[in-house]
Amino acid sequence: MLALGAGAVAQERHTPEQIRRDIERHRAMAAAHEAAARCLERNQGHETCQNQLQAACKGLGIGKHCGMKHAH
Repeated sequence: MLALGAGAVAQERHTPEQIRRDIERHRAMAAAHEAAARCLERNQGHETCQNQLQAACKGLGIGKHCGMKHAH
């Protein structure tokens, strides 16, 4: 069982280029979420802000919530 776990860890190692791209995606997603928060602070409405978030995150996150879904 331990050997299987160690093999799985070895397969998860990423190249420096993959790590750099992952960092860029995280920063882009964070910026999109920050922009959505500012949109809500300006009282532009949840639907408008959500649409802007979805547009900003296209191709970045999984699903329509840009990799982040929370309860209301």
